[in-house]
Amino acid sequence: SGGTVPRQRPPPSDMSRGLTLLLLPLALLAAPAQAEGGRAAEEEVKIEVLHLPEACSPKSKKGDLLNAHYDGFLASDGSRFYCSRTQNEGHPKWFVLGVGQVIKGLDIAMMNMCPGEKRKVTIPPSLAYGQQGYAQGKIPPNATLIFEIELYAVNKGPRSVEAFNQIDKDSDKKLSELEISQYLKEEFARDGKKRHPSVHDEILADIFKKNDHDGDGFISAKEYNVYQHDEL
Repeated sequence: SGGTVPRQRPPPSDMSRGLTLLLLPLALLAAPAQAEGGRAAEEEVKIEVLHLPEACSPKSKKGDLLNAHYDGFLASDGSRFYCSRTQNEGHPKWFVLGVGQVIKGLDIAMMNMCPGEKRKVTIPPSLAYGQQGYAQGKIPPNATLIFEIELYAVNKGPRSVEAFNQIDKDSDKKLSELEISQYLKEEFARDGKKRHPSVHDEILADIFKKNDHDGDGFISAKEYNVYQHDEL
């Protein structure tokens, strides 16, 4: 990937980036393909653990917010089609595990993984881009993919019970405009970036536009918890 790997920032709090991810789900690779039929049932992800920390906790599960670096290679010739360290100024990628933000093979490959762990995983075409391939990502049809993954952080996901309860100050199981506004102010203060005041209002309006499905001015637990990996 050229150059040195950037120094890793300390992991954020469990809620860091939570509401940002309500608006901007991050993906490792765009456009996950549907698994192909036929031999798909016989194929599985092969996982080789390259490094396992002595203290391996917490282990990742569906709905967790992960922070990782990874390289993707074609198994056929070993050529690298993706390197996260050369994208986005070298920052590790954030994504929610097990909800289809990445190809199915990666959702499987990164379960039960702990911070500091490194894995080499082999993903069959049926759990990657199938017969179509992914031309934009330089992945040909029927390609077996290999990823080398280094996981940095495992946090409670943005749609978790913990996240909802932290924002829901009065514990009435719904999020008011005031509660989300206060949460945004706290998040903005935490990351220390200067923003025009209008940014706060725009994000707040967008959150309600995308999440307040019944238009009652509140985001209910059901409206918030779209991934449904937790029970409120």
